[in-house]
Amino acid sequence: MTTRTRILTGITTTGTPHLGNYAGAIRPAILASEDANADSFYFLADYHALIKCDDPQRIQRSRMEIAATWLAGGLDVNRVTFYRQSDIPEIPELTWLLTCVAAKGLLNRAHAYKASVDKNVENGEDPDAGISMGLYSYPVLMAADILMFNAHKVPVGRDQIQHVEMARDIGQRFNHLFGNGKEFFTMPEALIEESVATLPGLDGRKMSKSYDNTIPLFTSAKDMKDAISRIVTDSRAPGEAKDPDNSHLFTLYQAFATKAQEAEFRGQLLEGLGWGEAKNRLFQLLDGQLGEARERYHQLMSRPSDMEDLLQVGAKKARAVAAPFLAELREAVGLRSFVNQAAAPVATKKKAAKAARFVSFREADGSFRFRLLAADGEQLLLSRNFADGKAAGAVTKQLQSGDVLDVRAEALSFSVWLDGAAVADSAEYADQASRDAAIEALRAALAPIED
Repeated sequence: MTTRTRILTGITTTGTPHLGNYAGAIRPAILASEDANADSFYFLADYHALIKCDDPQRIQRSRMEIAATWLAGGLDVNRVTFYRQSDIPEIPELTWLLTCVAAKGLLNRAHAYKASVDKNVENGEDPDAGISMGLYSYPVLMAADILMFNAHKVPVGRDQIQHVEMARDIGQRFNHLFGNGKEFFTMPEALIEESVATLPGLDGRKMSKSYDNTIPLFTSAKDMKDAISRIVTDSRAPGEAKDPDNSHLFTLYQAFATKAQEAEFRGQLLEGLGWGEAKNRLFQLLDGQLGEARERYHQLMSRPSDMEDLLQVGAKKARAVAAPFLAELREAVGLRSFVNQAAAPVATKKKAAKAARFVSFREADGSFRFRLLAADGEQLLLSRNFADGKAAGAVTKQLQSGDVLDVRAEALSFSVWLDGAAVADSAEYADQASRDAAIEALRAALAPIED
């Protein structure tokens, strides 16, 4: 029997979907959901929206627009579990359970938080000025989204890989503390689709609301045509050969065309097709593919009760998974019924000693690294970069072998060496005494370690 792969994708409800959202996330997710071996969970990340937006009307409008976009785009709610995050009360409860085991040091390293701190420092402000706990603990909420449904694969952009790795780390810690040999949480993997288009906007930069360079997806055919007419092109006149490989317009066409259409359009540009006509060809291509979906979108937006009914069905499906699982997790951490507890034998088993552990992750450039975390979650070591996961894994195994550690102190930090090369480094400590204490803690932690 083939094991079905559980895939989970969420879209934050803070804006109106545009052509880039559709090509980069919505369309590939809908196609993936048609795989008979896929068990797909797709949700409106409206709790996440509260971190970024304090306009209730905008959030409510965006929730409707994004739901209508998924449904108009062809998402079959009978094949998938389609729900609003805020309709699943088990998710915020799991978020708290995970918050209680997530190391502050781990959250300190989150890219979004660090970027906000760096910006404040650059502007001469307090490092945490304007930073809410929602932004700071965002990775824990995302971990709850993923771990609640034990997703195997999480399609994300490269900037989100860290959040999937953090979900793995938090899930591992919970398993270690409360599992007693049981793995409550599946370790998710980030799924990066290299072939999925990142569409250029009207000015050639990535299509994004923040650049105001988007092409509307379903608002109206006129709006789409007007936006396409504003795509920046070079000054070559009709009759002059155009360079398709350096044309934002061609890249957009390519994302929606068949190979035959792409080849024909390339040839016409090389033969001197005027930019005005080229833009008209792009509009015709997009309107032909999206026209029916646009009609369905407007029908759905005019009947919000129909979408509400579908989302309530999706919430019921999601909660059928989440509620019994959360009951298990509550039991594991000790939030148990007094009645059941009275009937249960008193635990005589000693709580397993907390241990240090290695956490592997992948950087945005494709290299692999690992951290050695102490039992309390604080970082003891951060590895150098490795070309592949196998090389990083071999180093972690060697560090756990029991061989004498080659630790070399330098000023207020230290590094670990293997075979004449530095493989990992410590943080910088306040004084030599703290550094030396950390070296002793490292030696103690490496004998033995739970992988």
